[in-house]
Amino acid sequence: MRPLFTGPLTVETVAAPIRDLPRRLEGCRIVQLSDFHFDGQCLSLGLLRQVVDRVNGLAPDLIALTGDYVTRETAPIFTLAPYLRQMQSRYGTVAVLGNHDNITLGGRRTILRSLRQVGICALWNDITYPLGDDLPVVGLADFWSRDFYAVPLLDALSPTQPRLVLSHNPDSAAFLASQRVDLQLSGHTHGGQIVLPGLGPVPALTQSLRLSALSRLPFDLPYLNRKCFRILRHWEWASGLHSVGANQLYVNRGLGSYAPGRLGCPPEITVIELRGT
Repeated sequence: MRPLFTGPLTVETVAAPIRDLPRRLEGCRIVQLSDFHFDGQCLSLGLLRQVVDRVNGLAPDLIALTGDYVTRETAPIFTLAPYLRQMQSRYGTVAVLGNHDNITLGGRRTILRSLRQVGICALWNDITYPLGDDLPVVGLADFWSRDFYAVPLLDALSPTQPRLVLSHNPDSAAFLASQRVDLQLSGHTHGGQIVLPGLGPVPALTQSLRLSALSRLPFDLPYLNRKCFRILRHWEWASGLHSVGANQLYVNRGLGSYAPGRLGCPPEITVIELRGT
């Protein structure tokens, strides 16, 4: 394990107003985790065990995982999945995959199978109903994949029906702005990893200021070199709750960390409390 500075694990609690929310789901608590990058470098076993303990202590109604369980190689999912099985919730765990889960040939199939074998409802362009028929959970394929077919999936639902959407990449929220998405849960950004007090995530700053010198740096830091601007178009959505037209988007900062680590952007467990409007 290469030591990386991450800061303390943080629990963020967010109230999400949902139009037409069934009364019985008022106060329903969804715990979101994202971007594990469990590869022997980006996420320590110690932090992973802490995450499992903290999640179980929160006694969630539902757990939502929003992708990037591995970084490049698929094999670490076989170690990660038993830890994910230890997390308990009233209605189980739903999950989608991220871009890193779809890199290697056969990787997507292996990760989906491994998650399902430990009892996780892993989705790839699917709809599931862990909270009941009146609040579907839509799990989308990764935005960068050829399988991202969100519109037909959402159109299959009644327009009067509230829905939660899991989509790893928050850029998909712009694509979905014309659809009804009461709450989209995403990750992918790592929160920018370096957040300057009073200024915000470094990628958002460099993007908005168009610092061409930074965008041409030759070394591979996802928040400083030219690759940063291909990772995400909407860096203003790097973390937290956002309005995208009439829709809501929450972006989790994730758990794993690329080198050299995190600054002002600690790994995150999110507790989302559903509220009627």
